[in-house]
Amino acid sequence: MKQVLFFVCLCIGFNFATGQNLPDNPDPGKCYVKCITKDEFTDVSETVQVYPAYTALEVSPATYRTVTEEVLVKEASKKYKYVPATYETVDVSYTSKEGRTDLAVIPASFGSDSRTYEIAPKSSGWEYKQLEECNSPNKEDCVAACFVEYPAQFGNITYSTLLTDASTSSVSISGETSTYKKRVVKTPARMEEIVIPAEYATITRQVLDKPASTSSTTVPARSETITKTVLAKKGGITSWEEIECELLNATPLPIFYETASARLTAASKKVIDERLLPILNDKPVNIEIMSHTDSRGNDSYNMSLSQQRANAVVNYLVSKGVSRSRLSSKGYGETRLVNRCSNGVECSPTDHQRNRRTEFRVLNN
Repeated sequence: MKQVLFFVCLCIGFNFATGQNLPDNPDPGKCYVKCITKDEFTDVSETVQVYPAYTALEVSPATYRTVTEEVLVKEASKKYKYVPATYETVDVSYTSKEGRTDLAVIPASFGSDSRTYEIAPKSSGWEYKQLEECNSPNKEDCVAACFVEYPAQFGNITYSTLLTDASTSSVSISGETSTYKKRVVKTPARMEEIVIPAEYATITRQVLDKPASTSSTTVPARSETITKTVLAKKGGITSWEEIECELLNATPLPIFYETASARLTAASKKVIDERLLPILNDKPVNIEIMSHTDSRGNDSYNMSLSQQRANAVVNYLVSKGVSRSRLSSKGYGETRLVNRCSNGVECSPTDHQRNRRTEFRVLNN
């Protein structure tokens, strides 16, 4: 089987050799990539003007003189002082109890008199009288009817007569007086006007004595001799370089990053130093860095993160002296999963880890 493959490779190599300058007598099972020779440069010296001629201006500052003057710092004004009223104490008489007129009662006076009046009128009539010592068993026999007449009866009554009726007499009662202390205004309250004089101060100030002025001088241009690198010979395709065939395919690297970050760890930098730098330093080949994420998280975020991680590897190689023109980077996000762990599929951490990878391959220019 190896002999057949070898025969095919030789045939293909022969077909391209005339037009592509492919290597003569290639080894079976070997791969070759087209290498581009570097441009050649040379250093030349050139005098350039680094500073133009110009006019310099020198300023003579303004000068001042000191003057003193008296200024008003507080205007004259007036203030008013309140002078309170003064008082004196006087005795004031007042009626503590008003006078009155009392009334004395004169009782009525009486006399006495008498008169005779009929107590009972003259009367007469039959009266029955029980006979004494009447032994008749019939009691009616022992009763006698007598016609009796009685004379009128009179009595004598003594009575009082009004001599003078009751009346009153007026009795005048004098009132009572007393005194109290009263404070009366001796001098009324008033406002006194007081003049407050103005206040002045002496100040010192700077006044312009001579204004600022300028004088000009011409400063000549300044030149320097510089050394610059110019292209001496344009590079081109000169040879085919033998390379291991597996390096033409995507080759995974055990490169890891900080969580949700494109920052390389120290261990990852060590892998780059040991795996990629020897290839780039030994042969003038170009390589591509490809970064991938797992399916967890937002798709667009994963695409951006994978590109940042691929760029981080390229930037690190540039910091080690590799020309950026020999490097390319591509982030694929979660578009090239190596297993079934796509969006919505439950997978173990180990399965997701297989998709979080960084790969490289040698490019055929």
